[in-house]
Amino acid sequence: MKIKVGVNGACGRMGARIVQLVHEDSDLEVAAALEFAKHPKLGGDVGELCGIGRLGVPLTSDWRPVEVVIDFSTPAGAMAITELCLTRQVPLVVATTGLSNAQRADIESAGQIIPVLIAPNMSLAVNLLMKLVGEAAAVLKDADADVEIIERHHRFKKDAPSGTALEFARVINRAGGEHRLVHGRDGLVGERPRDEIGIHAVRVSDNVGEHTIIFSLMGETIEFTHRAHSRDCYARGAVRAAKFLVTKKPGLYTMADVLGL
Repeated sequence: MKIKVGVNGACGRMGARIVQLVHEDSDLEVAAALEFAKHPKLGGDVGELCGIGRLGVPLTSDWRPVEVVIDFSTPAGAMAITELCLTRQVPLVVATTGLSNAQRADIESAGQIIPVLIAPNMSLAVNLLMKLVGEAAAVLKDADADVEIIERHHRFKKDAPSGTALEFARVINRAGGEHRLVHGRDGLVGERPRDEIGIHAVRVSDNVGEHTIIFSLMGETIEFTHRAHSRDCYARGAVRAAKFLVTKKPGLYTMADVLGL
């Protein structure tokens, strides 16, 4: 029996790719394709809309029975689907970025009632890199290292810095002690303080996503870099997360749990 998956934000760039990947997976089936109530393509067959042929699943704003939902929509869409999943006791994977602290906290609190997996980045390699960066931060905690984070994304990205860059900063602070976050520098700012992490957001053409974390000591530097070759790394990670989450008890999960880190 295939796992019935709902995709929230099914006609977005990421949502459409998830529809395709779910359809290709022999363990899964697309059972619901959700979009906001005034979406111009409501009622159309989601398979045809996503370029894979008719699936018999209409694009809708109404709930359809599923066993797990993958949300790759907007912050408002993520909040709406969280409420629906709470009402119907359905596991939820939240891959939407740009959430406010309050929105993220509300979604995380849903984990007290249903299984919730939320991550600023669904890439398997990025989440492995977060573990490695955390280990480096712990080892270099007393080494007086300067830490900088550089992220690059496409010109259409609406939030800056990226949620992934901010998560890398949180990882470093948890492992290596608290630092202030400085978003770029301008003017006569003086010598670099020891207690800051510089975060720099670059927006260029169609860049899918790159993150570089720099630990620089006197006389040497170590850098960790992840480059996404396509958006598939995010979509495939979200699908894997859904397969992981569907059998879990209520609670808050991360991609580290999916990877067994």
